[in-house]
Amino acid sequence: MAATITNYDGSIRTTPRQIVAPRSVQELQTVLRDIQTYPGPVRAKGSYHSLTPCASTQGTLVDMSNMTQVVDIDLANNTFTAQGGLQFIEAARTLREQKRQFITNIEIGNMTLGAAACCHTKDALDGIEFGQVNSYLLGMKWVTPSGDLAQVDASSDPDLLCKMRSSYGLCGIVYETTFRIKPIEALHFTYLPRPIDELTQSEVDGILDASEGLICWTVGRTCVFQQRHRVQDASIFGALEATARRAMWSYGEAHIGHFIDQFIRDRRLRDAAQSLSFDVDQFLYSGLHLFGGLTMLAPDKIIDYRNTPQADRYAFTFWAFPRDRWLEVLRAYMQFADAYFSKTGFRCNMPLGSYHIRADRSSLLSYTYDGEIVSIDPIHASTDNDAWHAFLRAFNDFAFDQRGTPLLNQSPFVERRHVEAAYGERWLQFSRWVTSADPAGRMLNPFFADLLSA
Repeated sequence: MAATITNYDGSIRTTPRQIVAPRSVQELQTVLRDIQTYPGPVRAKGSYHSLTPCASTQGTLVDMSNMTQVVDIDLANNTFTAQGGLQFIEAARTLREQKRQFITNIEIGNMTLGAAACCHTKDALDGIEFGQVNSYLLGMKWVTPSGDLAQVDASSDPDLLCKMRSSYGLCGIVYETTFRIKPIEALHFTYLPRPIDELTQSEVDGILDASEGLICWTVGRTCVFQQRHRVQDASIFGALEATARRAMWSYGEAHIGHFIDQFIRDRRLRDAAQSLSFDVDQFLYSGLHLFGGLTMLAPDKIIDYRNTPQADRYAFTFWAFPRDRWLEVLRAYMQFADAYFSKTGFRCNMPLGSYHIRADRSSLLSYTYDGEIVSIDPIHASTDNDAWHAFLRAFNDFAFDQRGTPLLNQSPFVERRHVEAAYGERWLQFSRWVTSADPAGRMLNPFFADLLSA
């Protein structure tokens, strides 16, 4: 009987005919060449943390968890080379022994290096130069859909590297990656609360321009701007502050949302309880503002969600908007969310996230290809996936009307019309390239088949 694999938040299930966990490049080649034993579509799986079915298949699922070796740490040139199945949290621990860190330390530490190399993710609090992890990918090696070996780096073929950073495993399975690294840095986070109704675009621009990196948390009608600043070293309480922060995201915030949704059925009482929960959040953020914020080492931002109970897990969606339109879109979103609640009784039970990511053309499908963005990220601890998914579809319509840009692995229920409008000619170029790299559709699952343009 075929096994069913479930993603992190339980929203996606896939039942492949074959599940294989290769231990070598040669075994990977065998999987891709033997179409009888290993039927297509062939999709590589890391931690299965994606919020879309980008890794799902009814053919062959390639579990990369056995390919986690560190190949090389070059301290002179500040590079780190490892196999694609290694998770960021483990790689960061290895680098820490050498007093090094990644340039971009993503908070979801269970993302594998292979996924980070060819998919899109973000971290605004490490976004001094670029906020996208694969912008610091220097080279990769992969097995092509036909089972051949291929590799690329910035010096050999920068155009191909730019494409491969957006390949999402459609042009082969990444088995080795090389990333830029640097000496460990200490960071200080400050928290500035501002009523959303008082904000102006000029004030938002001033906050963004004064920030090395920034996330805005919208709690009720208050925007809390979390700004990053480099400091000489972490305080004596830095490790404790980092532990408390990780615990909040791994166990605390989502648990409250789950509890309210599960045990308070009356719409008005549930909304009042959620408002009270947000009042507590605002109090905590105000306290952080008054006491000067948090200080920690940059790698301590990375969170390991492997042991997080189901009741403490949360999901989100991501759409990017031009920096100069974010405040306008945020206010429109607040109206949309209120109207949706009045109609359906559903409201997201966690603070809204907004990530500032700088302009970046390192990958073909970079969502900041045309300029800086600030995202709108509804976050929710779901006890009713039908209600959450209905909201996500409605939010997609809203974000599409606002001319936003979705991500293929972080925007659930993304459609072809969304990506064609957002990426334009680049999406057509991407579709043609994928077809030429895999003309037989060996790696093409239904999710991507529906998205690619003719």
